[in-house]
Amino acid sequence: MKRFVLIIVISLVIASCKSDKTSNGKLNVVTTTSMITDLVKNIGGDLINIQGLMGSGIDPHLYKASEGDVSKLSNADLIFYNGLHLEGKLVEVFEKMGNQNIKTVPIAEIIDERTLIGSDYFQSNYDPHIWFDVDYWKQATQYVAQKLGEAVPEHKATFESNGQRYIAELEALKAKLITTIETLPKEKRILVTAHDAFNYFGKAFGFEVVGLQGLSTATEAGVQDVQKLAAFIIENNVKAIFVESSVPKRTIEALQAAVKSKDHDVEIGGTLFSDALGNAGTTEGTYIGMFTFNVNTIVNALK
Repeated sequence: MKRFVLIIVISLVIASCKSDKTSNGKLNVVTTTSMITDLVKNIGGDLINIQGLMGSGIDPHLYKASEGDVSKLSNADLIFYNGLHLEGKLVEVFEKMGNQNIKTVPIAEIIDERTLIGSDYFQSNYDPHIWFDVDYWKQATQYVAQKLGEAVPEHKATFESNGQRYIAELEALKAKLITTIETLPKEKRILVTAHDAFNYFGKAFGFEVVGLQGLSTATEAGVQDVQKLAAFIIENNVKAIFVESSVPKRTIEALQAAVKSKDHDVEIGGTLFSDALGNAGTTEGTYIGMFTFNVNTIVNALK
């Protein structure tokens, strides 16, 4: 009921405020997750006004638009979001944006569905955590540059140039990550985390990935899930398991306790950034810095 009321409020605000744009002449862009905000900033730079809805530590699976988001959304010219039901609570809001002639762009639509990881238990039937495949993020970079160029044709060349520059940075990142991962023996490349956010990472870099919760953090882990994963950790002699910055650590602590109850030790190897970047202004507050931090944390803990 609250979500329905919020959608009605957004509709009324759009109708009254749509013509009241900021006066500096720049495109007003709204983004959802911090990964997408960072990506769009790299391409749009000072040529756009950008506002992100979700900051550090925010879980997009459970995020609901607040009244404070209404003005951001209603004054947007362009909205970039992940899609694949990552922002499940916002889908109806984005549909309403489209009905009011505000362009909404799910960046996952550029990815070939045949290459996505499917799931019988997730609403979209695809894993939405596409940013953990650097090659997918390169495709997203090109797509964002294209959409910004279509919206502001006079700056199309600049957006394309910024996109190519950032793609080069992503290629350098991937090479660096591979070098780091190669220091970890293949038999130790087992990543156990709070929820299934790292499947694309595992596919791209040769890790077996197991999450305590499902693809969405709305899926609760039961006692049997904890016991089953504890047995897996013991059987495979996994040295460390990982907390996620946007998921309460109690789930991983419960898993650690279950392992210890079976007279086996497993360390908490650190906190990984999964569904959100680190704090703004820090190295981990960028996509490249986040990915580098995650891989260093994983490799150092599992060695």
